[in-house]
Amino acid sequence: MSTSNPAPLPIPKGFLNVSAPKLVLGGYLSYVLIGWIALAMPASSNRPISLLDHLFTAMSALSTTGLVTVDVGKDYTFLGQLVITLLIQAGGIGYMTFGSFVMLVTAKRLSELRGKISKATFALPDKFDVNGFIIQVIAFTFICETIGAAALYTVFKAKGMESPVWSSIFHSISAFCTAGFGLYSDSFASYRDDFWINLILSALSLIGGIGFIVLVDLWKTFRGQNKNLTFTSKVILSITFWFLVLGTLLFFWIEPSIQNLSPDSRLQAAFFQVMSASTTVGFNTIPLDSLAAPVVLLLVVLMAFGASPSGTGGGLKSTTFSALIGLVKSTLKGRSSIRFLKREIPGSRLQAATASFAYYLAILVVSMFVFFLTEKQDPMKLLFEATSAMGTVGMSMGITGNLTDLGKINLVLLMLIGRVGFLTFGMAISTHDETPEELVDNELVV
Repeated sequence: MSTSNPAPLPIPKGFLNVSAPKLVLGGYLSYVLIGWIALAMPASSNRPISLLDHLFTAMSALSTTGLVTVDVGKDYTFLGQLVITLLIQAGGIGYMTFGSFVMLVTAKRLSELRGKISKATFALPDKFDVNGFIIQVIAFTFICETIGAAALYTVFKAKGMESPVWSSIFHSISAFCTAGFGLYSDSFASYRDDFWINLILSALSLIGGIGFIVLVDLWKTFRGQNKNLTFTSKVILSITFWFLVLGTLLFFWIEPSIQNLSPDSRLQAAFFQVMSASTTVGFNTIPLDSLAAPVVLLLVVLMAFGASPSGTGGGLKSTTFSALIGLVKSTLKGRSSIRFLKREIPGSRLQAATASFAYYLAILVVSMFVFFLTEKQDPMKLLFEATSAMGTVGMSMGITGNLTDLGKINLVLLMLIGRVGFLTFGMAISTHDETPEELVDNELVV
């Protein structure tokens, strides 16, 4: 009897010739379609909900954004909430991860197509061990979400909250996947001063948002397999730390709505909101509709750059921020090479960072133009909404449900682009390359 491992099912050659970005985009769209159909079933909702709102919810869940046009806890049944949870889980750790994990434990090797998509989904280096990484991701996710659910259940049970088991599971998954979906109409504003709920949600969100590559690197260093953390991990941890510290201090001193709180409650509220923006989890413990303009701008920056590569968050990522800072500093000092933390940044990484930033700004300008044409809302709130969607954050200043249909479609597209990744989306929809004639005239004066 043969003991060799069975090979994966053969993949049509046509699929292997399709670029990874197109496969990633197609995969997310197919999952959104499935989730949309599931949510539109009568058994999924407690009241009539429009097809557009079902689509909005499905995209928000799969993109782990958390923006909603309905009340998830009241308007969706347990079945609908379960569909949302599955979409959050699939989006949080990559839509191909579950299928890849099943293939690994049965066939013991990953098909070429799945490996191709997984590397694109997680932004992994070309020579990275995808097989081992996916198993580590699944195991670590399950452990963190289980511990988080158990911790939340203890707190929810003690407070006499309704359905503590399901609520703890739902919010643990939502927090770890930095989705920000909640079953309570005010998010966690009622628990602004509850230390344990703030701590558990913050821990889950930070672990999920900091990135799987960093967590694996930390674990290997702790076990002695690595002598030191990699440069990427050092950059991510450094920027995450300073975003949290400086952001909390600024929020603490500037935001008027928390000035009347006791110092410890004020500090806790400031940290939680800054953490929520920078990890892109999107929960809130204070009302966001009346934040001061400087604080809104602070959160916009954190939502754009706070999350890390290969984690569950969205946006431009902290590594893009580090590359841009290195570019500016090196240019001002007249250096021929671009450095950050005394290390040189490879040209390919710098090119990707600047291209992502430029594409981000272009998409933001177009989306704001659409908003200004279709919506009669405060421009600052519209900017906050667009940035939240692009960063898959889910924070809102209370205007999501009041948007026009075109405004909601605008956000659906922004959430899709934010989840897939700005460069990945751009490469997925691009079709034209330079012709030999166009390559002749290649000089540009700047």
